[in-house]
Amino acid sequence: MYKFKSYQYSIALSACLMVAGCKAPAPETTTTSTPVPESFGTTAQIQDANNNTATLAWKDYFKDQNLVELIDVALKNNQELNITLQEIEIAKNDIRVKKGLLLPTVGVRAGAGVEKVGRYTSQGAGDANTDIKPGVKTPDPLGDFTISAYANWEVDIWKKLRNSKKAALNRYLATVEGKNFVITNLIAEVADSYYELLALDTQLDIVKQTIKLQTNALEIVKIQKQAARATELGVKKFEAEVLTSKSLEFGILQQIKETENKINFLLGRYPQEIKRTNANNFLSLLPTVVSSGIPSQLLANRPDVKQAELELVASKLDVKVARAEFYPSLNISAAIGVQAFKPSYLLTFPESLLYSLAGDLAAPLINRNAIKAEFASANARQLQALYNYDRTILNAYLEVSNQLSKIENLQKGYDLKSQQVDALNTSIDVSNDLFKSARVDYFEVLMTQRDALEAKLELVDTKKEQLNAAVHVYRDLGGGWK
Repeated sequence: MYKFKSYQYSIALSACLMVAGCKAPAPETTTTSTPVPESFGTTAQIQDANNNTATLAWKDYFKDQNLVELIDVALKNNQELNITLQEIEIAKNDIRVKKGLLLPTVGVRAGAGVEKVGRYTSQGAGDANTDIKPGVKTPDPLGDFTISAYANWEVDIWKKLRNSKKAALNRYLATVEGKNFVITNLIAEVADSYYELLALDTQLDIVKQTIKLQTNALEIVKIQKQAARATELGVKKFEAEVLTSKSLEFGILQQIKETENKINFLLGRYPQEIKRTNANNFLSLLPTVVSSGIPSQLLANRPDVKQAELELVASKLDVKVARAEFYPSLNISAAIGVQAFKPSYLLTFPESLLYSLAGDLAAPLINRNAIKAEFASANARQLQALYNYDRTILNAYLEVSNQLSKIENLQKGYDLKSQQVDALNTSIDVSNDLFKSARVDYFEVLMTQRDALEAKLELVDTKKEQLNAAVHVYRDLGGGWK
C-alpha cells in the first residue's frame, strides 16, 4: 500500500513538473503597419492602376541600343550580382537542411572491442561461472563485435521543425528578391553612368567650341593692340581665359576616363572604350514618359519591399520555433543488428540478434534561461523586421514621390536654362561685333563668353539630371528586374 501511494505521488509530481516545464511566454504583439497613401501627391504624372511603367521590361524602357548592350553585359558579368546568386544557393541549401531534420536519421554502425574485467568483481565472478555454450566458458578477455542499423527521429509535435523549414523557405525567397533588387540598382547605375558619359562628351565639345571663340577673340585683340586700340592687359586677359578653358578640357577628359572605367567595372571587365551615341544628339534626347501607377503597387513591384515582407514572415516563424523549445520534445530511437564476442558467431541466429526501440519525452525544467533568452531575441528580431518593413515601404514611397517632383521641376528648369543659353549665344555675337567696332571693351566680351560657357555646361547637367531622374523613377517604381 505504501509503495502504491509513493508511485501515485511520483506520477503527480512528474505531471506538475511537466506542466511547469511546458509553460511558455506569449510572443510580443506587433503594431499594425500604417496604410500606404492613395497617391504620390503630384499631378504631373499619370497615376492609374492599369498604367505602370514598372511593368515594362528594361529592354523596352531604354531606347538607346548601345545602352541596352551595356546593360546586357553587366547582367551577365557583374561580380556583385554573381555574389548574390551564390547567396541564393546558400539559402536553397538551408531549406534542404531544415527539410532533412523532419526525417529520421538512419545510419549503419560497425564496431569491434575487447573488455577485461577484474576476476574479483561481480561481473568477473559471474562471467567465470557462466557457460556461453554447454562446456564452453565465457572468454576472458571478452570480445565485442557489432554490426547494426540505427535510426533516430524527433517527432515534430509542436511544428517546431516545420516552422523552421518554412522560415528557411521565406528567407530563400527573400534572397531571390534581394537578387532582383541588385538587378534594378545595377541597371540604374549603368544607365546613370552612360548618360553621365554622354553629358561629359557634350561638355567637352562645348569647351572646344568655346576655346575656338576665345582664340579668335585673342587674335582680334592682338590686332587691335598693334593698331593701338587695345592694351597688353587685354591680350593677357584673353590668353588667361584660353588657358583656363584648355585646363577645363583636360579635367573633363579625366572625368570621361573615370566614367568609362566605372562602366567597365560594372560590366566586370578591364578598361576598354565604351561604345556610345554621338554627343551632338545629347541635348535632343527626351526622357521616357513615366506612368507611376498607384502607391499600393509598390508592395508588389519593389523587390526590396517584398524582401522585407518575406523577412518579416520568417522572423514570425522564428518566434514560433523559439516558443516551441519550452514544450516537451519526443524522440524515438531504434536499432537492429547482430552482436557477438566472436566474429564467427555474428550469423548465429537468434542468439546474435540485437534490437531496441525507445521513446524519450523530455521537457526543460531548471535551466531555461538560455531558452528564454533565445525566445526574447527572436521576439526582438521580429520587431526589427516589422520596423524594417515599414521603413522600406516609407522609403519606397518617398523615393518615387521625390523623383516625380524632380522630373516636373527639372523640365521647367531646363526650359528656362535653354532660353538663357539662347540669349547668351546671341549676346556673344553682339559683344564680338561691338568689340570690333570699339564700342565695348574686352572685359564685357570675356564675361559674356564665360557666362555662356557656364550656362551651356549647366544646361548639359540639367539634361543629364532629367535622363537620370527618368532612370531613377523606373528603378524606384520597381522596374527592371522582370
